[in-house]
Amino acid sequence: MYQVIIVIHVLLGLGIIGLILMQQGKGADAGAAFGTGSAGSVFGAQGAASFLSRATAILATLFFITSLGLAIINGHKGVAFDLMSSSDVKEETAGVPQLQGQAAVDSVSTVPAIKAEDIPEVKVVEPVKGAEIKDTQVPKAEEMKTVK
Repeated sequence: MYQVIIVIHVLLGLGIIGLILMQQGKGADAGAAFGTGSAGSVFGAQGAASFLSRATAILATLFFITSLGLAIINGHKGVAFDLMSSSDVKEETAGVPQLQGQAAVDSVSTVPAIKAEDIPEVKVVEPVKGAEIKDTQVPKAEEMKTVK
């Protein structure tokens, strides 16, 4: 039922777009589009404006009804979904390798920690002597110019 209403809703929206694009501006006469006077137009003496505006109003009313129906159906699903209450990260353990002699890993938090003795020492590199920046010139600021 939900998918049927969505399909009808999308078709109504496309129909409204098409009817609005077919309508002429207020200053343009509907009969001018057919090359004759307005009395000889396809839609009668009043022209196409009243037919297109009525059709647009009917489609817009149906569009609002389907929008309201979709909102009611979504409201009665019974599942309250709050974006702020959902967790950002889903824990997956499928990619965590097993260590020799251990059982399967239950969660990511059971991965063994690295001991301080296993961490290699970091060598401190001294800067090269004689690689200093010399003869640096800083440009002086110009006076502010005002437009008169």
